[in-house]
Amino acid sequence: MDRPLLSLRTTLVLLLALLAGVAVGGLTALAGEGAPRSLLAGLAAAGLAVPFFNRLIDAEDTGRRQRADVGAREGERNG
Repeated sequence: MDRPLLSLRTTLVLLLALLAGVAVGGLTALAGEGAPRSLLAGLAAAGLAVPFFNRLIDAEDTGRRQRADVGAREGERNG
C-alpha cells in the first residue's frame, strides 16, 4: 500500500473538528450540564466544524492555485 489512507488535508480537517468538539463538550460540562448534553453539544460542534474547516482550508488552497494559473498564463504570453 503506497498511498496513505487519508490525505493530509482530510486529516487536518478531521483533527480540527475533533478538537472543536472536545472543547465545546468540555466547556459544556464545566458549565454544569450533564454528560449526555455535553456529548451532544460536542458532537454538534464537531459536525458543524467539518464543513467550516473544509471551506477554510480549501479557500486558501484555491487562492494559491488561481494565482499560480494567472502567473503561468502571463508567462505563456511573454514567452
